[in-house]
Amino acid sequence: MSDAVLNELYQVVLGRKAERQEGSYTCYLFDQGLDKILKKVGEESAETIIAAKNGEAARTVEEISDLLYHLMVLMAAQDIPLEAVLDELDRRSQKIGNLKKMKTVDHET
Repeated sequence: MSDAVLNELYQVVLGRKAERQEGSYTCYLFDQGLDKILKKVGEESAETIIAAKNGEAARTVEEISDLLYHLMVLMAAQDIPLEAVLDELDRRSQKIGNLKKMKTVDHET
């Protein structure tokens, strides 16, 4: 998967935010507001955890996909551009040894 797939999906989500379409689930979420969007993010997070815990790889992929979609709806609702998240992930990937330092701190506490 490339950034293009994420960008395409995010553009669709932004389009639904700008122009509501009858019968659109994304529009329904925006119409229901932040509490509904956050509830769905929580539900999809829990479903991802359960699928992974049960060792259901295909189901885990489906739930991660649902979670990513709902996170994008949240981002759009909060006017957070996808680029901001991708840039933050890129910035974090540049850190060398960050995980090792975190593990050292965890073991010492």
